[in-house]
Amino acid sequence: MTQLPSLGQRLRAARKRRFPGDDLHAFAVRVGVARSTPQKVEQGDLSVALGKHHEAARIPGLEGGFEHLFEVEESLFDDA
Repeated sequence: MTQLPSLGQRLRAARKRRFPGDDLHAFAVRVGVARSTPQKVEQGDLSVALGKHHEAARIPGLEGGFEHLFEVEESLFDDA
């Protein structure tokens, strides 16, 4: 099961907090994408490129977690 819908909901909440006067079109202009892109991101649409998710998250200041997306934690059970 994908986590993108819940991430999209959090992005939508952050967008509305950070830019209360923006509709999706105004936010899309900030991100530099078509209006449909932030809408798809907020809906958890898997067809949107990861770079677009990152840019949509960067605008309201949520990009910090992206640096840890593909980190693998060491485990006691990993082969050395």
